[in-house]
Amino acid sequence: MSRAWIADLPLLADADVCVVGSGSAGSTAAIAAARGGASVVLVEKLPFLGGISTAVLDTFYGFWTPGDAPRKVVGGIADEVVAALRALGPVVERPNTYGAGTGVTYLAEHLKVVWEALATGAGVRILLHAMLQDAVVDGDGRLRSIVVATKAGLGRIVARTFVDASGDADLCAFAGFGFETAGELDPAQTLTTTFRMANVDPARRATIPTTELHALMAGAAADGFDLPRREGSDHVTPIDGVTATIMTRLEPNERGDDGRIVNTTDPVFLTAAEIAGRRQALEYARFLAERVPGYEGASLVALGTQIGIRETRRVHGDARLTRDDVLAARQFADQIGLCGAPIEDHRAGPDTRWAYLPPGSAVGIPYGTLVARDAVNVLVAGRCFSATHDAHASVRSMAQCMAMGQAAGTAAAMAANRNRSGAVRAVDGAGLRARLAADGAILKLAMEPVA
Repeated sequence: MSRAWIADLPLLADADVCVVGSGSAGSTAAIAAARGGASVVLVEKLPFLGGISTAVLDTFYGFWTPGDAPRKVVGGIADEVVAALRALGPVVERPNTYGAGTGVTYLAEHLKVVWEALATGAGVRILLHAMLQDAVVDGDGRLRSIVVATKAGLGRIVARTFVDASGDADLCAFAGFGFETAGELDPAQTLTTTFRMANVDPARRATIPTTELHALMAGAAADGFDLPRREGSDHVTPIDGVTATIMTRLEPNERGDDGRIVNTTDPVFLTAAEIAGRRQALEYARFLAERVPGYEGASLVALGTQIGIRETRRVHGDARLTRDDVLAARQFADQIGLCGAPIEDHRAGPDTRWAYLPPGSAVGIPYGTLVARDAVNVLVAGRCFSATHDAHASVRSMAQCMAMGQAAGTAAAMAANRNRSGAVRAVDGAGLRARLAADGAILKLAMEPVA
């Protein structure tokens, strides 16, 4: 179909770098690119920055390797984010229920402001309430412009280099670049609607361990509660008496009559999932109030802004991270970040499958997993990066998304500034890693554990 009509749309921005999606990966990518001297526009469909980090969850995982002798594996802009959160109010460091390493729990409303402050402070132009609708690609795989829908109608954005940080690989999908749909080869990870409870008695809640909470879930399910997941978790937040949950579990996709996988990239499926998730959250909230010590006087106070989506599309990159890479803690010559988190596979059913790296180790994240295989000037960052299902289930944590974002943004600026061509494979690898290290990123595992 001809896209000649796109040239007649209003020009919203002409930038060196365009980042689509403002989650942990996208916001970090935009900040890094702007600090690298590029003009940057950051496109976000929601009315605030942060994506999953502000709309769904309240905890960063992936900063440290798990275990009794943790090693720090993510730094740079991610550290600035945490420092800015601490400046606004309390931040809670707490162990993960399943041994995935220490989490950093924050107030999501504060994080919205932190992302905005860091982005605008770096000179990023933010465009909220803007949803990607189309992409214009030359025959050689060079992405020229994108179309976004706004309250004022359709508009176009031109850039030399693009970063797909949409989470769902929306940019690559619209551009016709290759990707794997979650569920094609391995069962896709399930969906979760998060919620928070107020007026919780933390002392009474602390009287029962996680194993007993799970036993209470099983007993409630036997008594007729609709609880598809029987090993969900709740955790404290920076607000006294308020807890947050990871409990609900919904199917991630289905097969259409034509055999095609339908998932949350389909508007009808996504609508049904959002409605079902909220209904399920009410049932888990009822379970907590009626069966769990400390929740006797508690009530539901908030639902996630949107359903939590773990995987939909994963881009075909120049490199692909695999399960064997993760479990062997493999290192790569072109790695731009590290991950020590276990494979955390939320499949359909009552439980979650875990597979751990050797204690105190971390796998490298190759730059090639951020390079869209079919494109000249497109990088990806975040949960749509190039990986198998299992590897993705380890490296999708938000701290790793920030590490990927910093690398993608830095590389995008280098590609745009070097010769204005935006070719991401022309970026000098040694120069990129030197710049990342100078900016605080961690590319190799420290020999000594964190004190």
